[in-house]
Amino acid sequence: MPECASRRVPCYRVLDEGGNVIPLSDFSPVSEELAVKMYGKMATLQMMDNVFYEAQRQGRISFYLTSVGEEAINIASAAALSPDDVVLPQYREPGILLWRGFTLQEFANQCFGNRGDYGKGRQMPIHYGSNRHNYFTVSSPIATQLPQAAGVGYALKMEKKNACAVTFVGDGGTSEGDFHAGLNFAAVMEAPVVFICRNNGYAISTHISEQFRSDGIVVKGQAYGIRSIRVDGNDTLAVYSAVRLAREMAVTEQRPVLIEALTYRVGHHSTSDDSTKYRPADEIQYWKTTRNPVNRFRKWVERNGWWSQEEEDELRGNVRKQLLEAIQVAEKSGKQPLKELFNDVYDVPTENLAEQEVGLRELVGKYPQDYPIGFHASDS
Repeated sequence: MPECASRRVPCYRVLDEGGNVIPLSDFSPVSEELAVKMYGKMATLQMMDNVFYEAQRQGRISFYLTSVGEEAINIASAAALSPDDVVLPQYREPGILLWRGFTLQEFANQCFGNRGDYGKGRQMPIHYGSNRHNYFTVSSPIATQLPQAAGVGYALKMEKKNACAVTFVGDGGTSEGDFHAGLNFAAVMEAPVVFICRNNGYAISTHISEQFRSDGIVVKGQAYGIRSIRVDGNDTLAVYSAVRLAREMAVTEQRPVLIEALTYRVGHHSTSDDSTKYRPADEIQYWKTTRNPVNRFRKWVERNGWWSQEEEDELRGNVRKQLLEAIQVAEKSGKQPLKELFNDVYDVPTENLAEQEVGLRELVGKYPQDYPIGFHASDS
């Protein structure tokens, strides 16, 4: 995990590890109401990850991926944006949706791929998307969303919208060609895009020392003529301030901005990974406790007299109850009918798609016991 040092591009910080404001820090003011909401969403995201991760381990969902250790990037960036800003996420940004009003039930529906899932059960769990929240659906291929974000930002510029595109990528994604294509296009076309890189130390099992020899990611933005900043991604106030200013620059100056947020992926890459095979347990524990972004921000909120242990216990108790209820409802909801495999794929179904549907109907008719869902909702 890269640390901030004087010989490198400096790292913007506001809070120290004890939750104290570093003297002479310049940061955007945060009201009590906003601070409490931000902390509440960070804690909710933390609990959502814990409960859904447990559900996967119990075999109730097929796959899950957490944001543990990166809650500040999720929630602080969401709080700094406008609801009109279009977000093109990678896959570790569910906190943006949580902030914008996506319910715990909606999260559960997607993970279970039931009839309430907006993706109609055709995506892996954690591949959320919501038109009404201006949140593009997550796609598995790495970095494809970056050139797309450049295009979205340019479209917003052409339409003279008071909004920008915001896209996220991990440090591993910067090794993809799409990263460079996206940054270069946005820079040349002067598109209002905020690129946020979560430099969390590992691209699955590949450490950043095997990813690049440059001074992190921030210099890559500078190389394309993009105004860039490095921030402490575990510092909620620093992330909020940086994203708020970057968003203002992107919209008012019609230009892209890159933010490199130094953080650490505390959890495994996904439920298909065992990170203890490639990193020491004491390293994980250090970032889970000493450098925990949720704990750090809570200390600052408590120091201001805006939060108490009683409120903490009540919040976590209520959220856990809501999560367990959401899972129960999601499990009881039926699956999408097989017809949805073919709907919405093309405006006008192609011949080969029609042939596939005929073939599947014949297979279901021959082995109905193996396809209890059927082609229509009434079949199940």
